Amino acid sequence: MPQLTNPQPDELSRAEHLRLAFIAAWLMCSLFYFAQYALRSAPGVMLDELGQALTLNRVALSTLIGLYYYTYAIFAIITGAALDRAGPKYVVPVGVIAVAVGSVLFGLGDLAAAQVGRLLQGAGSAVAFTGAVYLATRGFPKEWLATAVGMTQCFGMLGGSVGQFAVGPIVHTMMPWQHFWFLSGIILVLLAVGMMLITPARQDYAPTNGPPEPVRRMLAPYKTVLANPQSWLCGLIAGLLFLPTTIFDMIWGVPFLSDGLNVDKASAVARASTVPLGWVVGAPLLGYFADRMGRRKPVILGGAALLALCFAAILYLPPGYFPPYVLGLLMGIGSGAAMIPYTIIKEVNPDQIKGSATGAINCLVFSMTALLNQVFSRFLNARTPPGEAIGLSQYQAGGGLLIAGVVVAMILSVFLRETGARARVVRPPG
Repeated sequence: MPQLTNPQPDELSRAEHLRLAFIAAWLMCSLFYFAQYALRSAPGVMLDELGQALTLNRVALSTLIGLYYYTYAIFAIITGAALDRAGPKYVVPVGVIAVAVGSVLFGLGDLAAAQVGRLLQGAGSAVAFTGAVYLATRGFPKEWLATAVGMTQCFGMLGGSVGQFAVGPIVHTMMPWQHFWFLSGIILVLLAVGMMLITPARQDYAPTNGPPEPVRRMLAPYKTVLANPQSWLCGLIAGLLFLPTTIFDMIWGVPFLSDGLNVDKASAVARASTVPLGWVVGAPLLGYFADRMGRRKPVILGGAALLALCFAAILYLPPGYFPPYVLGLLMGIGSGAAMIPYTIIKEVNPDQIKGSATGAINCLVFSMTALLNQVFSRFLNARTPPGEAIGLSQYQAGGGLLIAGVVVAMILSVFLRETGARARVVRPPG
């Protein structure tokens, strides 16, 4: 009878060292996720400074800022395959360096450099969340993995809020807006170096004997994901629920409050930042409700309804009906329902391609943001008389379209397959 062998102390020590290294790398990657979210939302609080430096109006600035989402959508697909093929030791730092270079270029005050910089920021940022999840799966035990992923998402959402309420005072009182982008680039370079030093190499934890798998075969799972109609429903619903925040709040929120509602600039920045701050609460809270109820669809519908009602109140009710920061916070909490389709798409596709499912929904969501940002900006411009600034009536009309999109998302949610725990219970006949 063969003797059972126990792991040697050296093997246990090496495994523990790898685990701690992955946790440290996950924490640094989560900081990168925080930083890229802050840089994603930061231009919204410096539109006047950007307009003067680049000689662009608000609509043209919206197009420039929206370039981020084009490359993010494309590289959301590529980064997942790159991580599986080469591991995170070099893939994630390359993404961080891309965002660092993009930040420096954006701060030069030249239009062409700003365009290239924004594209680089989107491309590099696409690896942040995927890389953090990849590292978390190797650093945390299974019973703590969901918590780690939830914490990662909270890092990003908190960064989106900081990119407004903290960056606004910084560029208006402490330093020129260009210096903010240069300093961000320097910090990101240091973060990339730290990640490269800490992250284990792929051969240390997943040695391979044969040649690397062809890229074509690694991208094959996307064919399965995109052939599933439920995947498209998840992408459309999440994308429509994100639009009031990614387009309206992050780009147009401060101008709407300052120009449309005559709120002073400092208060406008603070009020706009409450929406992504609501994400920090809403995403884990609504996810908890969905797990607790064992149902996904009712939570999506409830969160979407809260989002639509609060957004409509912000747009159409006269100031003073509600405390100024409450509606933005509730709007952000309701927007947290957009994360539930990210769970559903993994549950309606085979277990072995869950990573590809995440890449696919990221691509769909940010493609919608990139394309519809153009439509939204042109809509505002078309309804504004020549020579006049965009006013309250234009913002209300444009916001109404986004509310209609939330209603469409609620209708589409009816056709989702329920994947909650209660729906998966197999009941005996009779």
